Amino acid sequence: MALVVVLTGVLFVLVNPTQQLQKGRNQARRAHLQIILGAVGQNIADNRGTFNCATGALPTSTKKLAIGGGNYDIAGCLVPAYLPNLPFDPFAAGAHYASNADYDTGYYIIQSATTSRVTATAPSAELGDAITYTR
Repeated sequence: MALVVVLTGVLFVLVNPTQQLQKGRNQARRAHLQIILGAVGQNIADNRGTFNCATGALPTSTKKLAIGGGNYDIAGCLVPAYLPNLPFDPFAAGAHYASNADYDTGYYIIQSATTSRVTATAPSAELGDAITYTR
């Protein structure tokens, strides 16, 4: 019986379920950023090289993709034309998507004024990962 307890303890340490969950959430964040950037890219392609949005051009300073002052309201520009709903960080405090009028993705976006490249970031990444994609 003691051997089973020891082996179970060793297996638990080796598998480390908490770390596996954190890796899974980071993988979801990576997928979400790629989905968002893909939709932004499709919008740009459909509008002859310019992002078309009632909110205005993509921000040239880092802004959170959310409703509210100081954020960039991107939902109406992507949902439902390019996405069925807006992905949001699976573990960031307050991150959610209820509708285009009620959301906070937990992700950030910026478009370079010099290169026009768009960068999306997941600041709540776990395990010390820096999750950023640029297109």
